[in-house]
Amino acid sequence: MHRTAFSVFTHRILTSSNYIRTNTTFLYSSPLSCRHNGWFTFLRLFSFTRRASETDPNDPSTLMKEDGVSVCSQMWLDSFREPDRIVTNLSSFIRRFELWVLAYQKVCADEMGAYMPRSSVERSALEDLLALRNAVLDDRFRWGSRLDFFIKSPKDKTDYRSLSKRKIKAILTTSQPAPFQDKIVQEVLFMILEPVYEARFSQKSFAFRPGRNAHTVLRVVRKSFAGYLWYIKGDLSTILDGMKVGLVINALMRDVRDKKVVDLVKTALVTPVITTKVDDGEKKKKIKRKYQKKRVLAEDEPKPDPYWLETFFGFAPEEAEKLPSWGHCGILSPLLANICLDELDRWMETKIKEFYRPSKTDVIWNSPEGEAEQGNTSWPEFVPTSGPDKTRKMDYVRYGGHILIGVRGPRADVATLRKQLIDFVDQKYMLKLDNESLPIEHITKGIMFLDHVLCRRVVYPTLRYTATGGKIISEKGVGTLLSVTASLKQCIKQFRKLSFLKGDRDPDPQPCFRMFHATQAHTNAQMNKFLSTMVEWYRYADNRKKIVNFCSYIVRGSLAKLYAAKYKLRSRAKVYKIGARNLSRPLKEKKGQSPEYHNLLRMGLAESIDGLQYTRMSLVPETDYTPFQSNWRPVHEKALLEYIRLEDQKTLEEQQSCIREQGLVSPQDYISMLVWNYKRNAISMDQLSLVNSEVSNSGKDQLLLRGSHPEDHDNVTKEMEENDEGIHVADM
Repeated sequence: MHRTAFSVFTHRILTSSNYIRTNTTFLYSSPLSCRHNGWFTFLRLFSFTRRASETDPNDPSTLMKEDGVSVCSQMWLDSFREPDRIVTNLSSFIRRFELWVLAYQKVCADEMGAYMPRSSVERSALEDLLALRNAVLDDRFRWGSRLDFFIKSPKDKTDYRSLSKRKIKAILTTSQPAPFQDKIVQEVLFMILEPVYEARFSQKSFAFRPGRNAHTVLRVVRKSFAGYLWYIKGDLSTILDGMKVGLVINALMRDVRDKKVVDLVKTALVTPVITTKVDDGEKKKKIKRKYQKKRVLAEDEPKPDPYWLETFFGFAPEEAEKLPSWGHCGILSPLLANICLDELDRWMETKIKEFYRPSKTDVIWNSPEGEAEQGNTSWPEFVPTSGPDKTRKMDYVRYGGHILIGVRGPRADVATLRKQLIDFVDQKYMLKLDNESLPIEHITKGIMFLDHVLCRRVVYPTLRYTATGGKIISEKGVGTLLSVTASLKQCIKQFRKLSFLKGDRDPDPQPCFRMFHATQAHTNAQMNKFLSTMVEWYRYADNRKKIVNFCSYIVRGSLAKLYAAKYKLRSRAKVYKIGARNLSRPLKEKKGQSPEYHNLLRMGLAESIDGLQYTRMSLVPETDYTPFQSNWRPVHEKALLEYIRLEDQKTLEEQQSCIREQGLVSPQDYISMLVWNYKRNAISMDQLSLVNSEVSNSGKDQLLLRGSHPEDHDNVTKEMEENDEGIHVADM
């Protein structure tokens, strides 16, 4: 209010000289000093107005005009609205200070283990963050800096200016974690590049992408790979170790032509990473300590992963174990790997179209598009037997650096496809492959993928259908089902790697001494969380009950041996006798030790101990056979596409015409809706005036809802006369 008044006052002063001479005298008592003091006051007032209207570029509070999440959401919408356009204006998003604040919040959450609201960010941190942004824009930022920082982590209290030469040399020559400011720049680049490429990526890739995981791959394989006889399983994970900088930059510049962003990624790839050389000859002597104190976490230190989560991470399949880390790219590395491998996905999509050759005598995939549903709807993976001439068809999925190709056709065509794939990978990625690295396997031998075995089962279902005249006819059919079975051998291998058992044929559980000092209730709770996670991991396996029951047997045996050693009970049988089958009863403590849970339970000072879950196969849930959509998309992509479709003018007109035809809205309400769309610049003024004139010329009977009861006619008319809420163009 005051700023507006000052602006109007100075405008009058500048436009009228008489106003200066006649209206400045009342401010001063001395008429002799009116002229000089009046001009001095005018200059001070004018300079104050200019300073108030301009925004200080060095003030972080004035640069945060929007929320960072809304800026990211708009980037996702723009990318999905025009997925094929060449992006050239990403530098404007690097200037958005809201994205830098959001990146700072995300990195602080990873560093400190707690989310920091924007209102809790200190002024000094915002100023340092602004300095980092300006350094990136002015090409003064250097990746992997060890001593010169624009912004430091809130946990880092080190004064680098007072360090000794020995400590400085150790910092410069040994491997160190990524600097805090590097992680912020990586987050900003990731937020800018991810929506651009997520709108372009193929639907055949599933790793390192939001909304897609290993379960999605298994469901796609169960849905789309039924009926394929030959499989090619390839391992391209060496690409995830690193590629030539020129290949990565060329793949990046295929869709992004912003020099600032490309140069930042290029310098991150080129800048060498300092690593410490490990000398096996020099081993430090182990110092025996009689007593070791427990380490207490600092207030701002994140808690480590619990034991059950570390154990489950040890079960990661071979295809999901490797995470790319290229130079100083950090979290950008998986995205860059997908950008490079997206060319392989596109090439395979063209090969799928070229390979497809329908046969009219075949009962499946005989349409020109080849996307017709197959078999019975109750069994999505059921494929009936075909005629002598089979339809040639193939499909492809990629999870990280591992690919799986399913082919229905002669083996000679599969060998030709393999040769073309080897040539493409050699030419595009300079990776030498041979026939052994891309084996051709038949479905009858079983194909291992993501620790699940893909095999075929022949079934003889009874097919019922309605013939002419409404008569139901039943026939015996012959077909195949694609079985997705969890590998028991691979599960034993993973347990042995985690030291939970030894032996292959007769696995013998081993005690998990990591939980030796934990209480019985805490140990059981940790293992219950681990078993619940395993149940979810094997959710789509045909042998879910069997594999989860085996995991429960191993965990229960391991805990029984641990309790037998801890409480000196000598055998697992005695542990089961005291603690029951699910180890829910408290066990005896050692002599001289503080009273444990069974004494606390007797005194009513503790709750009962939770027993182990899934000790019987009947307690394990059934396999999830929920039908999977053909053109599946993650939830966030569906929401984006639906929002874009609703913003389209054609969609809006179709919905409005449908509502008017069905009589679901009155013409007056329709005018209100049009005025709202006019204010949003969705329709033009001419369209609004035309519709308003048509409705105003019509009678009041047309303003009533269609299909309303005759008795309500007078009530509705009276209500509309009393509450005249009609919106006209002249009222705006």
